[in-house]
Amino acid sequence: MVEIREVKTKKEIREFINFPLDLYRNNPYFVPPLYGDEKAMFKKNFHYHDTCEFVFYNAYKDGKIVGRIQGILQKASNEKTGEKRVRFTRFDSIDSQEVASALFKAVEDWAVSKGMDTVCGPLGFSDLEREGLLIEGFDKLSTFEEQYNAEYYQKLIENLGYRKEVDWTESMIMPPDEDDGTLRKLADYVMKRYGLRLGEAKNINDFLKRYKDGFFELLDKSYKDIYGTVPFTEGMKNSIISSFKLILSVENVAVVLDENDRIVCFGLCFPSIAKAVQKCNGHLTPLGIVRLLWAIKHPQILDLGLIGVDPEYLNRGISSIITSELLRMLKNPKIKYAETNLNLEDNAAIQNQWKRFKEVKHKRRRSYVKKIV
Repeated sequence: MVEIREVKTKKEIREFINFPLDLYRNNPYFVPPLYGDEKAMFKKNFHYHDTCEFVFYNAYKDGKIVGRIQGILQKASNEKTGEKRVRFTRFDSIDSQEVASALFKAVEDWAVSKGMDTVCGPLGFSDLEREGLLIEGFDKLSTFEEQYNAEYYQKLIENLGYRKEVDWTESMIMPPDEDDGTLRKLADYVMKRYGLRLGEAKNINDFLKRYKDGFFELLDKSYKDIYGTVPFTEGMKNSIISSFKLILSVENVAVVLDENDRIVCFGLCFPSIAKAVQKCNGHLTPLGIVRLLWAIKHPQILDLGLIGVDPEYLNRGISSIITSELLRMLKNPKIKYAETNLNLEDNAAIQNQWKRFKEVKHKRRRSYVKKIV
């Protein structure tokens, strides 16, 4: 018989965080989150407390943990959409329908107790968290930004009545075999026509000082209608800035400014830290920190983080500027390729953007939905 416990004690918190680390210990494609980041969720000052309620459950069988799940009532999202949803995330389980059923029942019962009528996911507190269930690409190394899961998860979830809501694709992109300069010329033409220019910065601290306010303003504006997104709070902004200071470099960012120095387009790439985090199993020990800093300073793979365009400039060719800058980054002989991370399959603008590169679609993720009332 499966026992479900709400996570409350220090021991249960450790079991919740450690379970996927143990489940995928010998899996060469699993990349854990940073242990400290996961532990932060259980602190009273966690920055998502102002917009969310959430609950954690562990599943036990014969006294041993065999699964886990988190439920999130994202109030800002529900207010934006007018829905009554709870999100599920951090679902991990042994290959057992009994375990999965018990975990999801716990979240669904909690959702009903909160007056909600729908459960969806995997979705985190915001779209800046890991989201989507991997359904293709089980033999590919996960990026640090996304979660790996075993192939049997899809069966466990769909057997419970959950159905596809959206899919994302992920691609490897590389420079074309030949570059005749057309993209650069188009980018220069668009900038000249609309009085635009690329923003400059001496270093990442200078970049943040100059552009962070405009960056978040445009991020909210350009992402407001994207699936799963929520408005940025001050806590979210501070968390992002703290992360940016660690992993961003001015060589791998681009902002486009108008004549009034307002950001109208941006693109951010991160050095891949997947293998470094994998080697330290998510724990930032002294050796782990050294590996992480080495990966940041000597990247071989770029992870595409965020791309945003002011809605006023859509359909004006402005994306050619960011695409041209990405091509510049990929021409660095030390960079093997870039990972796009999640692109909604029906987002034609972003999907078409990669046609200028050599592209290999190698992963697919899915968000599910189920009416429970």
